[in-house]
Amino acid sequence: MTTLSREVHLKSRPVGMPKPEDFEIVQVELPEPGEGEVLVRNLYMSVDPYMRGRMRMEWGPGTALMGGAIGQVVKSRNPAITEGSYVSHGAGWREYFLSDGTGMGEVDPALAPLPAYLGVMGMPGLTAYGGLLKAGQYQDGETVFVSAASGAVGSVVGQIARIKGSTVIGSAGSDAKVRHLIKEYGFTHAFNYKTADPLAELRKGAPQGIDIYFENVGGPQLEAALTHMRQWGRIPICGMISHYNDAETLSPGPRNLTETIYKHITLRGFVVSEYGDLQPQFRQDMSDWIKSGQLKYHETISEGIENAAAAFIGLFSGQNDGKMLVRLGKE
Repeated sequence: MTTLSREVHLKSRPVGMPKPEDFEIVQVELPEPGEGEVLVRNLYMSVDPYMRGRMRMEWGPGTALMGGAIGQVVKSRNPAITEGSYVSHGAGWREYFLSDGTGMGEVDPALAPLPAYLGVMGMPGLTAYGGLLKAGQYQDGETVFVSAASGAVGSVVGQIARIKGSTVIGSAGSDAKVRHLIKEYGFTHAFNYKTADPLAELRKGAPQGIDIYFENVGGPQLEAALTHMRQWGRIPICGMISHYNDAETLSPGPRNLTETIYKHITLRGFVVSEYGDLQPQFRQDMSDWIKSGQLKYHETISEGIENAAAAFIGLFSGQNDGKMLVRLGKE
């Protein structure tokens, strides 16, 4: 007996900002699982800015897209994986898939809601945790600036720093998001980068300078951070979303990298795969902080695989409040 599934393919490589017509939904038939295989029904999938780079370099036209997802095992011929269990994996952008279990991990819905394993308890949360504590070499009580601070990564970075006693400054793309940063997430100071001068806001929120800039955006905000950085400051570079959709005209970058010399500033790029060894402590800390009410999170959830491309495109205009997800099926 076969299973019908829909999956999202890249129809054409995006030039500049991705468009709906760059994607298409394709129906496929999946056979019964073979020996050692499982059939998984996806419940939630993630869309993330890093996927834009893979569309430029790795995924070509006709490619079925991939990404983080949470699913339920509906059939198993693998003795290590139980039917009915919930699993995290990298085969999103599809409703069903077959797997031999490689790269799949069981998740516990009693520890946190299933969608959280794609956000605060998943890759974005670990990115924030490892990026701040390891790449940023965070020390309690420092002053931290986070760009894209209302997003899935930035909001967690700011709250971890606040929990550990920091002065925390954040930028976001709307006045409503700025209010969330202050009133809900507990940031010390926040500003709308579309209407405010980043350097003036940094001077207002941290008159003595900043120790860490958690970099998500690039461009003018990186330039402002470099100017206002204290001696021995660190800049963990998670992403530079303002450059992801550059085509023939490049977005402006910082003009003041000389600030790094006499301030002894460290810029360090990182990827979340560096921090797999932190996973047990990360999940315990996050679960404790969520249950105690110290850490809060938002999710923006679109319905149905037919809206996956629109959800992805919406990331680049700030349509998400917190983690952007797509619900593919009922729990």
